[in-house]
Amino acid sequence: MGETLNIALVGLGTVGAGVIRLLEENAALIARRAGKPICVAAITARDRSKDRGVDLSRYEWVDDMGEFATRPDIDVVVELIGGADGPALTLAKESIAGGKAFVTANKAMVAHHGLDLAQRAETAGLAFKYEAAVAGGIPVIKGLREGAAANRLERVYGILNGTCNFILSAMEKTGQDFADVLAEAQARGFAEADPSFDIDGVDAAHKLSILAALAFGTQLDFEGIERSGIRKILSADIAQADALGYRIRLIGMAEIDGSNGDARLFQRVHPYLVPMNHPLAHVDGSTNAVVAEGNFSGRLLFQGAGAGDGPTASAVVADLIDIARGEIGPAFSMPVRELDKVGRAETGHRIGKCYLRFEVADRPGVLAEITAAMRDAGVSIESLIQKGRSPNGSVLVAMVTHEGPESAVAATILALKGSPSLHAEPLVIHLLGD
Repeated sequence: MGETLNIALVGLGTVGAGVIRLLEENAALIARRAGKPICVAAITARDRSKDRGVDLSRYEWVDDMGEFATRPDIDVVVELIGGADGPALTLAKESIAGGKAFVTANKAMVAHHGLDLAQRAETAGLAFKYEAAVAGGIPVIKGLREGAAANRLERVYGILNGTCNFILSAMEKTGQDFADVLAEAQARGFAEADPSFDIDGVDAAHKLSILAALAFGTQLDFEGIERSGIRKILSADIAQADALGYRIRLIGMAEIDGSNGDARLFQRVHPYLVPMNHPLAHVDGSTNAVVAEGNFSGRLLFQGAGAGDGPTASAVVADLIDIARGEIGPAFSMPVRELDKVGRAETGHRIGKCYLRFEVADRPGVLAEITAAMRDAGVSIESLIQKGRSPNGSVLVAMVTHEGPESAVAATILALKGSPSLHAEPLVIHLLGD
């Protein structure tokens, strides 16, 4: 690197345009903090003619992004095109092979290929950074990798998807059902035309796998995440949770489970009932929040904008400033060879309370059938609510269990499978403990 850090910017969507605006507006401040100016040497994107709300005429446009891997005037390649595989992955590998540091906001690529890319970067003595891949502008990657580096982290969890949190918050405020709020979120640009990655928990799972590797020094295991989304949440569930003193949030949670004598990795993305006295219960709208629990630091809370051009661009440029300072370091807190390969935790023995909601036929004996299945499985009921109807006219029966093993709840659901009394698959929501 010379007296200037020269970057190539690949992808000029909202985040890419935000990076350019930030580097232009805060150029002097960034140079002072980085120790040198950070300059955009070249750019590229799919559509050269698109209006991005920023003047690109002063920057060199390159049609073939593969050129950046070998150009001697490029120090860092910044990838903002997305996708776990394909052009983004090819660019990452070629850039590192060509001696370029690499910065990305691509959570899917990091979740699926992060270890390989980190190993390549370590071998080449280059930086591989991805602060913008998790929780937008919140410096949670740096916080875990550096700020909490002296701690043994016991658990990491949080609200990792702004779209889901916006929908659930709006359902709380308006009393509308999921489908209506989703349509509104799409109309306002808070949700994609195809929202599956968000509302089915895939996006949150990508981020959780990265946080777990950082927190526990384990290898990435995206496929090992138990995952469900928020499609089945009804306005009645929101109201009943509120009456019980909870709010529903989609939570990604990871911890090392040593209950069977050997360390195993537990990872789950799932709706949770969050107690009103927990800080995550008050995270509204598209905000993200991550909680990390360290054996010396105690509970750490990282909260802020989880997406958007400004916050995400801020995270990208923070990585560039680190590189300008000469801060390389291992991508996952320790060298890849030191990351543990641990098995996946079984969940049946986990102890906790559950919220169960059934959509049932309006006839005598149905409640007795459900409670009999719970009794036979060893599930004890703490509270029961039977009011309201689902959009299809079914009667809603909801209950909260006493603490018990998750295997007993699973046995209850299995025993009721195929019952003509049930009009839909039961909804199971775990309660977030202290």
